[in-house]
Amino acid sequence: MLTGGAAWFAGRPEISTAAWAAGTAVVLTSLITEIAISLGKREFGLDIIAALAMAGALLLGEYLTGSIVALMFTGGQALEEFAQRRARRELTALLDRAPSTAMRLAEGQWEEVPVGALTAGNCILVRAGEVVAVDGNVEDGNVAVIDESALTGEALPVRRRSGEPVLSGTLNAGDAFQMTASHTAAESTYAAIARLVEAARAAKAPMARLADRYALVFLAITLLLAGGAWAVSGEAIRALAVLVVATPCPLILAVPVAIISGVSRCAGKGVLVKGGGALEMLANTKTVLLDKTGTITDGRAGLIDARCRGDLDPIEVLRLAASLDQGSHHVIARALVAAARERGLELSTPSASRETAGAGVTGYVEGHEIAVGGWDFVSARVEASGFSREIREWIARDGFVAVLVAVDRSLAGAFLLADEIRPEAGSVLRHLREAGARRIVLATGDRAEMAEILASFLQVDSVMAELTPEDKTRIVEAEKASGRPVMMVGDGVNDAPALAAADIGVAMSARGAAASSEAADVVILVDRLDRLVSAIRIARRSHRIALQSVYAGMGLSIAGMIAAALGYLAPVQGALLQELIDVVAILNALRALAGPVHGWRKRPRLPHAELLRLEEEHRDLIDVVDEIRHTAERVGHLPGPEFRRQLADLDVLLRQRLLQHERQDDEELYPKLRGSTDTPDALAGMSRTHMEIRRRVHSLASLRKALGEDGPSPAQRYEIQRLLHGLEAITRLHFAQEQEIYRMLEDG
Repeated sequence: MLTGGAAWFAGRPEISTAAWAAGTAVVLTSLITEIAISLGKREFGLDIIAALAMAGALLLGEYLTGSIVALMFTGGQALEEFAQRRARRELTALLDRAPSTAMRLAEGQWEEVPVGALTAGNCILVRAGEVVAVDGNVEDGNVAVIDESALTGEALPVRRRSGEPVLSGTLNAGDAFQMTASHTAAESTYAAIARLVEAARAAKAPMARLADRYALVFLAITLLLAGGAWAVSGEAIRALAVLVVATPCPLILAVPVAIISGVSRCAGKGVLVKGGGALEMLANTKTVLLDKTGTITDGRAGLIDARCRGDLDPIEVLRLAASLDQGSHHVIARALVAAARERGLELSTPSASRETAGAGVTGYVEGHEIAVGGWDFVSARVEASGFSREIREWIARDGFVAVLVAVDRSLAGAFLLADEIRPEAGSVLRHLREAGARRIVLATGDRAEMAEILASFLQVDSVMAELTPEDKTRIVEAEKASGRPVMMVGDGVNDAPALAAADIGVAMSARGAAASSEAADVVILVDRLDRLVSAIRIARRSHRIALQSVYAGMGLSIAGMIAAALGYLAPVQGALLQELIDVVAILNALRALAGPVHGWRKRPRLPHAELLRLEEEHRDLIDVVDEIRHTAERVGHLPGPEFRRQLADLDVLLRQRLLQHERQDDEELYPKLRGSTDTPDALAGMSRTHMEIRRRVHSLASLRKALGEDGPSPAQRYEIQRLLHGLEAITRLHFAQEQEIYRMLEDG
C-alpha cells in the first residue's frame, strides 16, 4: 500500500495500481483458503464480507479500495495472533515438571538413566526435592516423606514406610530414599493424568470469537442492500460501495483492541489470559468449581496455636525449636522456621544436630539439648507428666500437625500447624456471586471431613471431596450439561484434566504445577486468589466495551451502506468513511486499557507499595497478638507478684505498639482514604473497632490496679483471662478486615 501511494504521488499510476492490486490479491488468496477450511469445519464468520469486498474491488478496478480493506482485515488478525503468542510465551510446557532422568541401581552402581528406560522391579533413588518419576513402593529400611499436594490436594506431607506405595508426580519433601518401581513411566500416575489432559482438550469445543456471532445477520443485511442497489440502479459500482462500507472493520479491529486491552490489564494484575476467547468466556462464567488446597487455602502449613509450660515463654520455645530446625529440609521444619522469622525472632546456630527422617531432629542450641518432632519422637525422650498428658489430649484433633519441643529432656510445649484458609477467600466468593456466578462448588481431592469443615463457614452451594482427576473431570462435564459456562480453579497436577475440560480453566501457578498452568486458559501468576475477581471484572468491562464498539460500528456502517446504495458514496469514499468509523470504534475500544471511573471521582486507591507496607505492619504485630494469648494462658496459675509483673509488661507492649499503630491508622491512613471517596464514613466501622480495642486495654489497666495485696482472687483471674481472650479475638479479626479492605482498594 505504501509503495502504491509513493508511485501515485510520483505520477506513475500503473505502478500504484499494480502494487495495490498485488497486495489485495495476496490477502484475498490467503483469505479464500481460510474461508474454505472454516466452511469445511462448519464454521462461519464475517471474513466472507471482507473477501467479497476485496474481490469486487479487483473486478471493478478499485484497487486502492481493495488495498485499504486488505490492510484493515490483516491488521485485526495480527492483533489477535499477537495476544495469543504473548500469552503462550509466558508458560512452561506440561512435561517440564516431569523428571527426564532418574537414578537407577545397576550392578551395585547408581547410574542416571532416562525415565523411559525404567521398568518394573528397578531399584530407584529419589533424592531430596525430586519429583518421583514412576509409581513404586518404598524399599525395606527406608522412610519417605512425600508431598502429595499436587496429586491429592493434601497440603501436609505424608510418611511412607517400607512397602507402602509412592505415586509418580509427587515430591520428595524429606531425605533421599530408595524405592522399587512398580510401573514404567508411561504406565504411571502422572502420565495417565497427562493423557487425561490431552483427551479433555480434544473434546473441548473451540471458543467462538465475539465478532463471528453477528456474522450471519450482518452478512444478510449487506448482501440484501448490495444486491438491491445493483438491481435497482443497474450499477455494479454501487454494490461494491455497499460492500466496502460494510467491511466489518469495527468488528475485525475494535473487538480485538478491546479484548487485547483487557488481556493487557489482566497481565498488569498478574493474571495471564490466553487469548480473546478466554477473556470473553471469563466474562460470562456462571458456575465456578474451586479446588481446596492451594486455591481456597494457602497450600502451606502455618502456625495456628501454641501451648507451653507455665514457667516458659512460648516465643522463646518457638525460637529454640526454629533454631534447631534450620538445618532440616522437612516441610514442617521449614514452616516452623518461617513462623519464627515472621515474628522477628533471632535464630541461633544449632550444633550436633541429627535428623531422623520423617520423625524429628535433636541437637544443641545455646547449650540446651533440644528435640523437635512428632509425639512418638519427642515423648520417647522425656518423662511422662501431667503436662505431657495434657499436651497429648490437646494435639488430638483432625486437620492439624503437632510439633512437640523438649528442652533439656523435659517437655517444653507443642505447636499446631495447619493449611490455613486464604484471608481473602470469603470476599472472593462474595464478589464472584456479584459478578454473576450462580453456582459455586468446592471440588477437592482432600478428605471429606476437611472439606466439610471448610464449607461450614464458606458460602458454597455444594461440596465434593476425595475426588480423583477423573472424578473432577466428570463433575465439570456434569455442570456443563446445565448449559451454563463452567469455570474450574485449581493448582495441582490432579486439577489439570478438569481445567482442560472446563469452559474456562484458571490455574493458581505461583506455587502450583506446570501441568495445571499448561492445561488452563487463565493463569494467576501471583499468590492471590482475589486477582481472579479482578480478572473477571476486567473481562466483563472489556466485553461490554467491545459490544459497544460492535453496536456503534455496525450502526454507523449500516447508515453508510444505505447512503452508498442510494449513490451518495463512491467506493473510495466508502472506504474512507469506513476508516472514520474504524477510528471511532477503536478509540472507544481503547477505553478498556484504563480502569473505570466512578462518576467524577475515582475510587480511593492504594499503591501496591503502600499495600505491602501496611501488610508488613500487621505482620510486625503478630508477636504482640500472640503475647496477649500467651499471657491469658499463663495468668490462670501465676503467683501474685509474677501475675502483676506480666500484666504490667503486657500493658506497656499494648500501649507502645498496638495502640500506637491503631492511632496512626485513625490519624493518618483513614483520613487519606476518606478524603478521596464520596462516602466519608466508609471506614467508621474500623474506627469503632479501634475504640473497642482501646477500651479493653484501659479496662485491663483498671483491673490490674484493682488487685488486692494478696494477689488476684479467682474471680479477678477469670475476668482478666476473659478480657484478654476477647482482646485477642477482636484484634485478629480487625487485622483481617483491614487487610481485606486494603486489598480491595489496591491500585493496578
